[in-house]
Amino acid sequence: MDFELGDKAEKLRAEVRKFALAEVAGKPYHTAMLEEESEDEDWEFSLSISKKLAAKGWLCMGWPEQYGGSNASYWEQFAYLEEAGYHEIPGTGMGISGTGINGPSLMLFGNEEQKKKYLPLIASGDPDGIWCTAYSEPDSGSDYNKISTTAIRSGDEYVINGQKVWTSCAHRARWCWLACKTDPTISKIHKSMSIIIVDMKSPGITTRPLVNLAGVHSFNELFFDNVRVPASNLVGEENRGFYMLIPALAIERLSMAPHILGAGRRLIDMLVHFCRETYHKGRPLSENPVVRNKLAERAIELETLRAFGLEIMWKMSTGKMPGYEAARNKLYSNLVTENLAKTGLEIIGAYSQISPDSKWAKLQGRLQNLYLLNAGWFSAAGTIEIQKNVIGQFKLGLPRPY
Repeated sequence: MDFELGDKAEKLRAEVRKFALAEVAGKPYHTAMLEEESEDEDWEFSLSISKKLAAKGWLCMGWPEQYGGSNASYWEQFAYLEEAGYHEIPGTGMGISGTGINGPSLMLFGNEEQKKKYLPLIASGDPDGIWCTAYSEPDSGSDYNKISTTAIRSGDEYVINGQKVWTSCAHRARWCWLACKTDPTISKIHKSMSIIIVDMKSPGITTRPLVNLAGVHSFNELFFDNVRVPASNLVGEENRGFYMLIPALAIERLSMAPHILGAGRRLIDMLVHFCRETYHKGRPLSENPVVRNKLAERAIELETLRAFGLEIMWKMSTGKMPGYEAARNKLYSNLVTENLAKTGLEIIGAYSQISPDSKWAKLQGRLQNLYLLNAGWFSAAGTIEIQKNVIGQFKLGLPRPY
C-alpha cells in the first residue's frame, strides 16, 4: 500500500485550498456535521458554493462523465474531501444522501432511465438534485426486520403509508430514497423490502423537525399518508431492496472518513494555536506536558483514521470492494471526534460551559458544538454497536448476533 496520493491529487488539493480561501474564508459557517442544513441563510450560501463546485467538476468528481462526473481517481477524491473538510467548504455534500449515498447506489442498482434522470441533477448542484435517505423508524433503528412503512402496488403506482425518523435533510430534499415493505404478508425483511424513489413534493408527505442538542435542525420525522408514486420509481427488483441496502450503507460509511479527517485536523491546528497563545501560571499551555500529550494522542488518532481511509482507497483502486472496513472507519471516526471534543473542552476549561454563540466562547464555540453534535452523529449510518457486529461477523468470523 502506498500512502502517497500522487502529484495529480496534490495539485487538486492546492486548487481546492485556493478555492476555499477565495470563496469561504471568513464566512461563519461550520459544515462538519451537516449544520448547513439548519438555517436558511447557511443553506442558500451552501447551495451557491455547491454550484461552483459542480462547475469545476468537483462535486461528484468520481462519477462517469456521462452522469456529470469527471472520472477522477480515488486518490483525487480523497484529497478533495480531506481538503474540503479542513477548510469547511459548504456544499461539498449538499444533501449528502445524493452525492455520497443515493447517487452511487443508483449507479449500481438503478435502470438507465433513472440514472439519466437523477444523476446529472445531483452532479449539477441544483436544488432539484438534493436527496434524503429514509431508513430508520420509531420502532426500527438498525433492526430493519421491524420496518413497518408500506408501499402497496395499485395499478401503475405504489401507495405509501408509514413514518420515518432521523431523516437528514428531509426538509430541504427534493427526492427521498425510501426503504419500505412492498409485501407486508412476509415477515422476513430480506424477502419483502424494496427501495422506492419518492418526490418530496408529493401530496401526503409531512415533515417535522428534530432539533439536536446543538440546536441544529438537520434531522426530521417523515410521515407518509397515502402518498402515490409511479411504479417506475422502484429501484431494482421488488422485494429485493435489502440486498441493495447493505452496499448502500457501506457506501454511506465510506463517504464519511475523509471529510471528518479534514475537519478534525483543522480543530487540532486551532487547539495548538490556542495553547501557544494561552498562558497558565506564566507559561503557555503548549509547554504543559499533559496538554502536549493529549494533543499528540488526538493527532495520532487522526493519522490512524487517515491510514484507514487510504487503505480503502488503495483497495478500491486495485478493484477490490471493501467489506468490514467501511464499518471500521465509521466506528473509529466516531471515537476520534468524541475524543477530540473532550480533549478540546478540557483544554479550554470553564469556557466550555459557555454557549457556542456567546462572544466569550473560545475557538468560536466549535468544541462545544462538536461535543453536542456527536450524540446524533454516532447514530448516523448505524450505531457503534452495529459497526462492531459487522466487524465481528465479516472480519473476525463471529456468529451473526441475530
